[in-house]
Amino acid sequence: MKIVIAPDSYKESLNANEVADAIQTGFMSVFPDAEYIKVPMSDGGEGLVKALVSVTNGKYRTVRVTSPVIGLEVDATYGILGDNETAIIEVAEASGLHLAVGEHRNPLLTTTFGTGELIKDALDQGLRKITLGLGGSATNDGGVGMAMALGIVFLDKDDESIGLGGSALSSLKTIDFSNIDPRINECQINIACDVENTLCGPSGASHMFGSQKGGSNEDLVFLDKCLDNLGSVIQETLNIELKHTKGAGAAGGLGAGAIAFLNAKLEKGIDVVIKAVNLVSICSDADLLITGEGKIDGQTVYGKTPIGVAKCGKTYDVPVIAIAGCLGKGFEDVYEHGIDAAFSTMISVVDLPTALANAKQDLTSTARNVATSVSMFMNKEH
Repeated sequence: MKIVIAPDSYKESLNANEVADAIQTGFMSVFPDAEYIKVPMSDGGEGLVKALVSVTNGKYRTVRVTSPVIGLEVDATYGILGDNETAIIEVAEASGLHLAVGEHRNPLLTTTFGTGELIKDALDQGLRKITLGLGGSATNDGGVGMAMALGIVFLDKDDESIGLGGSALSSLKTIDFSNIDPRINECQINIACDVENTLCGPSGASHMFGSQKGGSNEDLVFLDKCLDNLGSVIQETLNIELKHTKGAGAAGGLGAGAIAFLNAKLEKGIDVVIKAVNLVSICSDADLLITGEGKIDGQTVYGKTPIGVAKCGKTYDVPVIAIAGCLGKGFEDVYEHGIDAAFSTMISVVDLPTALANAKQDLTSTARNVATSVSMFMNKEH
């Protein structure tokens, strides 16, 4: 019996490797002689670097860069794949929400400059293929900070630099590409994205994600206008319409910035990972496929890991089971997208800190219970 375990991380508690290990532990208590293939996954956010470096026997590189908080620095790590040609960069490493704590969590001021510095370091290493994983950013600057680190100049009506931060976009009038790092033109840059939000409007970066980055309701209205202004200047300068492009609003609008400033191509993050780890082939002779993420709800069907994994399994009619930290409103939608059964690890009503602390134990127990159910069904069939 071949069991493929391909989950995403459980945010704030277990990374994808730990999730896969816990599921295997639970299943092995019921199926000790099964062949287990663990394929930790990511949909473009947390875990992208680890998933791709691991599967390609790549390596890591750590660089001191600007944090999302202007004036502070942070050690940020990116991956170099086994081909020694491709850099995998998670925006959250240099510009992540976890790096802007307390009063520093302010999307009016935070910047993606450090992400641009990571790209520059990758160029210095001779790498000309770059994948940017968007997700978990503390920023709302449309990728302008990133672009500044690579030599692009953003000017106000007086031809002065607009400065860093999301609020600075309100004064943007012109974009000067004359000093852009010329190596960018030699690059193939892809964006691995797990959301379809637009740059502006009710479903745009500011209104959808700005509050979790520390923005007040008033801030979100202002920041949306700032990104709208950025979109207008980009269209005037490059004749590219990005305000309503799906995925442009990812990572505080960095999706739009990467397309406009780096000529990047937008891809669903899960598709990037599936291709890299060769998951479809791995599932070709599997008897069971197990996936999951921290929360499965109605949003899961929009490009999240479990659905991408399920599609791979269904290519060969492999049964697909999802195990999540919890099941939210609309989780039943996943049954129309290749998942045959979904389970929650929550075994009692507890507060969030307790749930996070017990995540590994609860996941292992749930996996064992799921395995027992599978075993009972198999025995009945025979």
